[in-house]
Amino acid sequence: MELLNKKEYAIPIFIFFVFFMFYKPVICFLILGSLATLIGIQSWIFIVDIQKNGIESVGKILSYESDEDGHKTPTIEFKTKKGNQIKKKPYYYASTDLSKIRTYKNKINESVSVLYDKENPEKFVIGTERNFNYFSLILIILVGVVFLTVGTLSLLEIIQIDF
Repeated sequence: MELLNKKEYAIPIFIFFVFFMFYKPVICFLILGSLATLIGIQSWIFIVDIQKNGIESVGKILSYESDEDGHKTPTIEFKTKKGNQIKKKPYYYASTDLSKIRTYKNKINESVSVLYDKENPEKFVIGTERNFNYFSLILIILVGVVFLTVGTLSLLEIIQIDF
């Protein structure tokens, strides 16, 4: 996720993607597959590390914010052991299409367990979402591997994809 938030990486990736979209579209499969797999693995490592080494705290859900697709993400406020007040969205949060139609009004001001990174408390996850986080990351990594496999097989001319 941090990979695409940095302009020095995002802009060249976008330029390569657009270039290969017209020159050799199958390379776009490799780019998308690499990104999905890399982001999935990077997030997996973060989740595993925070489960082992994270500091637990109790936070309060302040609100839910919808993205451009309608998926809702909570804004959570909690206090670190050092007394710092954090008010942010979780570093990793997977929402489903069900969140588009749910209101979550009954969840506002609800207490929730959070695990935060002791080095950077602004990187936190909701403690009770552990299993769903792993499930969503497995799905992301599998999609990335499928794109990588299709792209590689097409480049090796084992399968043919017509665009």
